[in-house]
Amino acid sequence: MDYITGLIDRLIELANQLVESLFGPEPECEPELIPIPVRDRR
Repeated sequence: MDYITGLIDRLIELANQLVESLFGPEPECEPELIPIPVRDRR
């Protein structure tokens, strides 16, 4: 049974690699930008 579980895990990894190579990596959420006040140099 461990052999089948290992085989399924390996197939899932290969499928993920295939999807990533075709469509690019999974999009990651961009961190929310924090506005930084800047003094005007005039």
